[in-house]
This record gives sequence, structure tokens and C-alpha cells, in this order.
Amino acid sequence: MSLYIVLAAVLVMAVFAIVVSYREDHPKKKKLSWSALTQGDEKGRTMTLAKQSEKKYTYADYLTWPKEGRWELIDGAPYNMTPAPSTRHQNVVVLFSRVLGNKLSGGPCRLFIAPTDVVLSELDVVQPDVFVVCDKKKITEANVQGAPNLILEVLSPATTLKDRREKKALYEKHGVLEYLIIDPMGKTVERHILKNERYNAPEIFGMQDALPLHSLDGIEIHLSAVFESE
Repeated sequence: MSLYIVLAAVLVMAVFAIVVSYREDHPKKKKLSWSALTQGDEKGRTMTLAKQSEKKYTYADYLTWPKEGRWELIDGAPYNMTPAPSTRHQNVVVLFSRVLGNKLSGGPCRLFIAPTDVVLSELDVVQPDVFVVCDKKKITEANVQGAPNLILEVLSPATTLKDRREKKALYEKHGVLEYLIIDPMGKTVERHILKNERYNAPEIFGMQDALPLHSLDGIEIHLSAVFESE
């Protein structure tokens, strides 16, 4: 009987050693948590731990991240889009979308507002405030694949630098024909038009101006209607 006990003990120890060895060779993959993935400063301008470590994430990674926040990927670096935009920011988005949407009605182009994913590449996924797509082949049930004709971003303290620098370079690289940056505080619109694969020097429009949209056959937006309640 004692021999059986010894053999059983040896077998248990052998199995235990195999399990330990397997776990060491196959560590369990950790799910990215909200706190582990992001690290922002006091003004909400988010710099991620991934960006700091120069690790590049893909759209496949992006789809696995927590649903309680909004994210963008620029050159594989994740940007947490919190805090939420201000009421002034959202008011401008709504008014511009309403005016432009009415002018596009019945035509081939579709207008979208955030949060809608625009997948420019495996490393570049953004959610512009407002954008227009005229090629229906780019529109899928889940997202938009490829560059929109027109993109508009409304500035906020947390996104001003990114909108003017990283996003401008990104939209230029991927061939967005027209990029508008609205300053809701200054009540101005800065327009960049793509020519020979580069954006031209910005044109500035004020509250009393009419803004012709070159990417949309010259549709005009009277900016007094966009800033009317500001």
C-alpha cells in the first residue's frame, strides 16, 4: 500500500511541475484596462502609455478596448478623447451639420458626425466632428473606409494642438480634399485645400463670411448661421 502512496505522490508532483512549466512558457494575456492604457494631464490632453513606449497599435487592437471611452489612433498611437466636448463645441457641430446637411439633401454625398470611425489605415482611425463622404463604396455598416471628401474639426482646449498638427498632417497624407478647423471662441473657420498632395496656406473666414466648399462643388455655408447663438 505504501508503494502506491509513493507512486501517487510522485505522479501528482510531476503533473504540478508540468502545469507550472506551461504557465511560465505561456503567460496569460492581460486585458488592457482603462487606467493601464491611458495617462492624461490635468487639462485632458491625453498622452498614452502606448505612445510613450513607442508601441504601435492597430485597428484590430482598437476594437478590443474599453467601450466606456472614445479613442483615436494616429500612426499607431492611441488618443483618449476625454473629457467630453463643451456645449459650445457641440452647438457649433449641430448648427454646421444642420446647414450642410440641408444643402446635401438629395445628392450623392453623405454627412456624418462623431462618433463614427474613419479607418484611414491599420494604424490610423479617427472620429472627426463632422465629415462628408461622396464615394458610397467607402461606407460600410461599421465604419468609413478611406478618406472623406471633407472633414471638419471644432477646436477645444483638449484637442487644439492635435487638430492643428497631428490631424492636419494625417488628413493631408491620406488625401482628404478639404479640411476645416473651426474656432468656436474666435468664431472663425480655417480652411485647408489639398493641391498636388499638399495643403495650401490656410484661408481664414469670419462670422459674416460665406464659406464655399471646394470639395463639394462650391456649396456655400453662411457662417452667421453656424455662429448665430454663440
